[in-house]
Amino acid sequence: MTRQTRFLTTTLAAAAAFALAAGPALAQNEQFIPANGYWVGPYAPGGSGFFGGMIDYFQMLNTRDGGINGVKLTWEKCETEYNNARGVECYERSKKKGPTGASVVHPLSTGITYSLIEKATADKIPLISMGYGRTDASDGRVFPFVFPLITNYWSQNTAKIKFIGMKEGGMGKLKGKKIVNIYHDSAYGKETIPVLDVQAKKFGFEITHIAVPHPGNEQQAQWLQVRQIKPDWVILRGWGVMNPTALKAAAKVGFARNKIVGVWWSGAEEDVIPAGDAAKGYIAAGFNLPGTSFPVMQEIQKHVYAKGKGEMDDKSRIGSIYHTRGVVAGILTAEAIRGAQEKFGKGKAVTPDQVRWGIEHLNLTDAKLKQLGATGLMQSLKVSCLDHEGGGAVKFLQWDGKKWNVITDWIASDQSIVRPMIEQSAAQYAKEKGIAPRDCSKEG
Repeated sequence: MTRQTRFLTTTLAAAAAFALAAGPALAQNEQFIPANGYWVGPYAPGGSGFFGGMIDYFQMLNTRDGGINGVKLTWEKCETEYNNARGVECYERSKKKGPTGASVVHPLSTGITYSLIEKATADKIPLISMGYGRTDASDGRVFPFVFPLITNYWSQNTAKIKFIGMKEGGMGKLKGKKIVNIYHDSAYGKETIPVLDVQAKKFGFEITHIAVPHPGNEQQAQWLQVRQIKPDWVILRGWGVMNPTALKAAAKVGFARNKIVGVWWSGAEEDVIPAGDAAKGYIAAGFNLPGTSFPVMQEIQKHVYAKGKGEMDDKSRIGSIYHTRGVVAGILTAEAIRGAQEKFGKGKAVTPDQVRWGIEHLNLTDAKLKQLGATGLMQSLKVSCLDHEGGGAVKFLQWDGKKWNVITDWIASDQSIVRPMIEQSAAQYAKEKGIAPRDCSKEG
């Protein structure tokens, strides 16, 4: 073998060894996030808007910043049809994808969240159920891998009753009032029945719970019942097609729309536009605001849609409630990954368990939200081992027939009611499942 041949052979061998070494390293420079959602069926507007916003935010980070400290965000869609069994199937299919497995899962369904709690905990994969899911999972001592971030259903419900109290002239004026809770007959719909019952007893109002079977396009009997009860207020806990159907049914029986207060999953453009004039005056809770004027939305327009990479085929939906809600989910996910990198290694893909640490240490101050271009889009929040909610406040919006108008500032939840209920329920779950709650004083 000549000297030149030996040199060439050695060089090729070194290059091959480098390629073998570099291959996995390059592959490791990606962070995989499943997009297990729904783009078909009666709940498609919520799913397509939410995941459209989340993916748009990830795409913007990849295009503008090269990802997070050089780590590209990747995703894959899996259609759940808002069906528990399909949600579990998508979870199982996606949990080991990517170099470190599924970083975090957004089930976008209370039923699917319930179905995944034990599985995800065993697999050490965090679940973010932002504004939905199992409320007592706000106690991170018992549910270390579940995060009902920003505001949970019980918190929102106490803010809702506060809002009704404000409209009535004070909480003392609630005594003797009649409130009807019209709810989607599912785990999601039933979630606030316990806290409403507690509030009814505390403030002296009469509460009637009326279920609407899935998907909610038949409600004539329920609204005839409302007409018979003659309530002062109706709480609408709908989802998908149930919402515009409810507003049209309310108009038919003559119940004032400005006396109906909806959950945030009943408070998007897609919930009111199909109802036409029947939606005018309707009020809904919100933990994110619509619009394209926020700097982060401008960045998405500039770096994603201007380059033909946007997820929303219908451009009129850009900046809608569901779309900006997905952007908020993208912000929370990305900042949790960024925080995990700060702790465990900048510029490297982090494991799901490390992402869990990042979520549990999220601290989105007003200054941080300004830096992210999200001032006013969402509330500030601080998550901890003890508190997996982190925010808890709600704004109320009213539909004028063309757009949502914000009619309140952030209304804080009543934690004197919510937190004891959360801790009691979580303790009961821990007892049933044989879980030893974490000692938060020992968590880093």
